[in-house]
Amino acid sequence: MLAASENEVNPALIMNQEILSQAANEARGLAIDAVHACSSGHLGLPLGCAEIGAVLFGESLSFNADAPKWLNRDRFILSAGHGSMFIYSWLHLAGYAVSLEDVKSFRKLHSITPGHPEFEETPGVEATTGPLGQGVGNAVGFALSGKHAAAKFNTAAHTIFDNHTIALLGDGCLQEGVAKEAIAYAGHNKLDNLILIYDSNDVTLDAMADVSQSEDAGQYFVSQGWDAVTIDGHDLSAIASAVETAKSDNNGRPKVIIAKTVIGKGIPEVAGTASGHGEGGAKFAESARAGLGLPAGSFHVSEETKAYFADRKAAGVAAFEAWNTTYEAWAAANPALNEELTNGVAKAVPTNLLDLIPEFDNDYKGATRASGGDIIQSIAKAIPSFITGSADLYGSTKNYLKGEGDMLSSSFEGRNIWFGIREHAMGAICNGIAYDGLFRASGATFAVFADYLRPSIRLAALAKLPVTYILTHDSVGVGEDGPTHQPVETVSGLRVIPGLDVMRPADAEETAGAWAASMQRTDGPTALFLTRQNVPNYSCLAASARREGTYNGAYVLKKETGELKTILMASGSEVEHVMTAAKELGDGVRVVSVPCMERFDRQSCEYKESVLPAACTSRLAIEAGVSGLWWKYVGTEGEVLGIDRFGISAPGNVVMEQLGMTAAHVVEAVKSLG
Repeated sequence: MLAASENEVNPALIMNQEILSQAANEARGLAIDAVHACSSGHLGLPLGCAEIGAVLFGESLSFNADAPKWLNRDRFILSAGHGSMFIYSWLHLAGYAVSLEDVKSFRKLHSITPGHPEFEETPGVEATTGPLGQGVGNAVGFALSGKHAAAKFNTAAHTIFDNHTIALLGDGCLQEGVAKEAIAYAGHNKLDNLILIYDSNDVTLDAMADVSQSEDAGQYFVSQGWDAVTIDGHDLSAIASAVETAKSDNNGRPKVIIAKTVIGKGIPEVAGTASGHGEGGAKFAESARAGLGLPAGSFHVSEETKAYFADRKAAGVAAFEAWNTTYEAWAAANPALNEELTNGVAKAVPTNLLDLIPEFDNDYKGATRASGGDIIQSIAKAIPSFITGSADLYGSTKNYLKGEGDMLSSSFEGRNIWFGIREHAMGAICNGIAYDGLFRASGATFAVFADYLRPSIRLAALAKLPVTYILTHDSVGVGEDGPTHQPVETVSGLRVIPGLDVMRPADAEETAGAWAASMQRTDGPTALFLTRQNVPNYSCLAASARREGTYNGAYVLKKETGELKTILMASGSEVEHVMTAAKELGDGVRVVSVPCMERFDRQSCEYKESVLPAACTSRLAIEAGVSGLWWKYVGTEGEVLGIDRFGISAPGNVVMEQLGMTAAHVVEAVKSLG
């Protein structure tokens, strides 16, 4: 599949050209009417890509509309999520549980047809998309998940995974860096089960595309190890031929179909212009309907189209049932593999996971990235669906799974992903793996680079994906690398993302608790912030109590031995300072470790009162980062020792001392409270 222009494509005649052409125009009508009804939305892609939708949902995609989570379905991701009426129209026509009333409720409160596609809100929507380029990265994650599943579960006697991932994207997606990183990763790793369809309409939102781009897309993809073909995106036969060739050509190269289309096709007043991108053309709904050969009246779907897609749906059910026969035979022949797959889909985690992580010696003194590197080996043994990767930093992030092999084109069965220096793509790919739902994904980098994958972290929280982000070198303790590598704002910067658990453990046992909490959480992502510098093991409290306390988000690490006078709080490496200060301050001091604000905030009022009794207003918190979020625990009569500035280039202990992260500073501040 190496053609560079439509003249080099061998267009295969498709059986149902007339009805699919009619369905394409009816899908255009649904989009026009839905956008017109709410005076909001994007018409350009749904109209310009209608023939692509007709071929995909009318012929080429393998799916069962009655079983949207069929394990061996083809995955379709609308990376250009602003064109959401494209997918809603075709899901409705294809027989998914998206009714005509749902289409009419486009962008309305509590509808299942929101402004951009949302995961688990609409049957058939594989991923939450909208931020451009993210869907491309998600698609790479889906494809990688498919390759890993095939390598792990297919046998010589039975093939249960041989599906494809297809994503539709536009110029906006390709201009975003996250897409370019993901494309490079996919080409290098030979993901030939991945097909991108590029809606190349020569228009961006503000202007014609040549104002902001001059890239030869075909040559670009070929340079990245892809096969590329350019076709007329309105030619049903050319589309069908290109998709069929892409699906059948297992040559170790992912495929891109560059479809030349007319944005807003069907509304002559805006077609082919930047004005066709948004809802501007909806005001021409009546004349557009007539021009498309649609009868008067909105939201029209002909009986012929309904009948065709009813047959298509029945064919999908039959394909599913045939596959299910194979699956049942495979399951009977491979009970252990079936149990592993079933547990992976269910996100099952051993209830005794903490017991499966060996306790550390009382005198253990190591960085939490190092203890985390030991803990993750136990996690991998307990949870076979767990996979991990690093942005070219395994030697520093310590999350390499020993003896589990590498997930490379030579063997997708391995469990260690080599993302390269691509944090943007790592986040989006991990999300794609999580969307696919077969495996538990995690990815690692330095904490200061979390902002490179922050959009993916935000989307994981929004979509409630159980991804784990391993972020090491978590404070100014990094030292000599200087302020560019000292993440003073990063921990709190991620804490403000709704639905994300940010965990900053203080010692090896808290790190075990944090890892177990991350794995047992299935309704959202977790960020683990781990130190480069060594920290002591706080054996003053049993390991099991520290692990359980980490589950709760905050707990009493050292209880006062006399009348409670002062509460000292900290997270991570700064717990050492409050423990040291407590010895000097006397028997009325309580030390509270706060590894996760979000988990603590979810606890009952009774538990929170038992840890931070309201009657004690003499409180101090210390953390080697910005101070703002700690005031909710400290109150107006307390004090927060933080770092509300950028760091310093010097050895880590010197930086900590210069910026006030010391036990002596804690003692001084407590005494000044009076």
